[in-house]
This record gives sequence, C-alpha cells and structure tokens, in this order.
Amino acid sequence: MKIQSYDELLYSKHRLSLMLFLFLNFATSLFSMLRLHSTLHIALTQPVLLISVMCCALLIWMILLPQWKFPLLNIVASIIGLLWAWQIYIKNEMVFYFDGSFLLISLLSVFFIGAIALGDHLLAFCLHITPASLTALLLDNGHDTAMLLFIIIMPLIGFALHHVMLRRRDQFTRQLVRQLYEEKETLSDLSMLDPLTGLYNRRGLKNRLDNILENHSGSHFVLLLDIDHFKAYNDSYGHAMGDQALSRVSFAIRDAVRSRDIVARYGGEEFLVLLTNVNESIARKLAERIRECVLALEIPHRNNKEVSTHVTVSAGFAPMLADDFEAAIANADRALYLAKNRGRNTILSAGELELTSLRQPETADSL
Repeated sequence: MKIQSYDELLYSKHRLSLMLFLFLNFATSLFSMLRLHSTLHIALTQPVLLISVMCCALLIWMILLPQWKFPLLNIVASIIGLLWAWQIYIKNEMVFYFDGSFLLISLLSVFFIGAIALGDHLLAFCLHITPASLTALLLDNGHDTAMLLFIIIMPLIGFALHHVMLRRRDQFTRQLVRQLYEEKETLSDLSMLDPLTGLYNRRGLKNRLDNILENHSGSHFVLLLDIDHFKAYNDSYGHAMGDQALSRVSFAIRDAVRSRDIVARYGGEEFLVLLTNVNESIARKLAERIRECVLALEIPHRNNKEVSTHVTVSAGFAPMLADDFEAAIANADRALYLAKNRGRNTILSAGELELTSLRQPETADSL
C-alpha cells in the first residue's frame, strides 16, 4: 500500500460524505415541499426549490461521472447553508405567531443534516451551519438567545474535539502506511539479495534483467564465473573459510566491473555478471580484470596448485542476442566448461568455442 492509495481512500470517503449530504438535503427539501403543498398553509419558497434542484442535479452528475474529481464539499455546504438561512428568514416572516419553537426546530434540522453527513469535515460543517445560526440569532430578538447559543456552541465544541482526534488518527495512519511501505520495500530488496555475499540472487537478477531489457537497448554480454577447485577448498579449509572466500571473491567481482553492470550469485560458487552496453573487446577486458582481481586477493588454496597456490576463477562469456538470456547463459556455460578443461584460471568466449569446434574437423583430416 502507498500513501497515494490512502489519499484515494480519503477522497472516496470525502465523495461519499458529499453524496450523503446532498441526499439528506434533497430529502428534507422534498419533504418540506410536499408537506407545505398538502396543507396549503404556506406557499412553496424559492430556497427549497433551489436546494432540491441543486442537490438532485449534483447527485446525478456524481453518479454519471464518478471519475470526476473536484473539491465540492465546502462550496456546496456554504451554498446550501445560505439557502437554508434564506428559507428560515422567509418562513419566519410567514409565521402568524411566535412561540419560540420555529427557530429552534429549524436550527436543529440544519444541525441534524450537518451532523450526519459532515461529521468528519469540520470546515464544511461550520460553513453549513453558520448562515442559519446567524439568521436564527438575528430573528430571535432576544427571546430564546440562550437556548439558541447552547444549540450552536455545544455541537461546535464536540465537532472541534472530534476533528482534532481525526487529524491525529490521520497523521498516525499516514505514518503507519509510510512505515509499512518502507518495510515492504526493504523486505522486497532483501528477498532479492544473497545473504552471504550481498549480491543479487536469481530472483533479483531476473528483476534487474527485466528492467534492463525494457529500458536499455544495446549489446549485452553474459559472463559466468566459477571458483576453481572450490569443493576441495571447502574440504580442506572448512565451510566457514569457504564462506569467507566466497564473500571476498564476490567483493572483488563487484569492484572490478562498472556500477551499471549486474552481479549475481548464480549458484554455490558460481557468479554471473550481466555486462550492459559493451562489445566483445570490452567484455573480455572486464572479465580479465575480474580474474586478476580475484587472483590478487591471494587467498591461499593448496589444492589449486595445478594453476596457482591461491584461489582463482575460470570464466566464460557470450553475447545476449535478440534479448535471449537463456541462450546466452547456455553459451557462456559451455565456454566456462571448456575454460576449466583447458587448465582453469582462464577466460573463454562463446566465439572461441565456435572456432574450436570448426578446427576439430581440420585436425582430424590432418591426422
């Protein structure tokens, strides 16, 4: 989950609050019109008609165009609040006698709609109730001012405290979402790394390979390296020293290539390097640099005396043609196999492997 997804969730909640607010106002205005029309005591008023038409039109618009995003809640709350204040003023003028109940009931009706639909939106709630509250206080002429103020102030205090708690909850949720996302990214990165060497494992290699093939064109080479006589090294020095040798060799390989090249632990003592945007000459130079860097570590290896008294690597490399990674690995692996047969501590390309296969018939004919 990302912060963007959380913001989209908040927008969806905001949109639902607006739709509920419109529906409640439409229902209230419709009830008011039907009730007044049936009794015929008071004529229909312009504010109620405007509220009904406005709410109905906006509801239809939001249903037909759900993808449209516009911060309407505060604007709509202000306009409808003004229209209800206008309605209170008109109806107060039409009331034949004053018993103090009309303004109280009107104000409670406005607060009721705001409390249900705008409970999580303090600004919209204030914009909605302010016109009606001021109108009621002006029309009251001091008869029930204390009661009106109580009706106005108490909900405001409650909604203000509720808003503070919501803001703190929202901040905590955002922080938690951000922390979870960062931990997810960390775990995802760790799952793509070999814990011993810190290099990419096969999963990490595939992830980076997909990115390379998608975003980088050019000539790429696959280089396979294998530590010579490593089983004998483990048998002689122990697995702890073997792990240490693997770790040192991996550092040497990573330091010998460029930062844009991808280094992975491909097997037990086998490493793979994806050399990006190189030709065969540069690929050979980089492979040779790796061989020399590993030899320069001078890790003692008495069972490697046929080649050296230190740890060495053999390597085979091949071009990746037509983005065929598997074919390149197969060709590099054959070159690596031949390099080991030729005495180890050797680098061969897939091209040299082809030349060798072409020369074999000529040698047979000469014999």
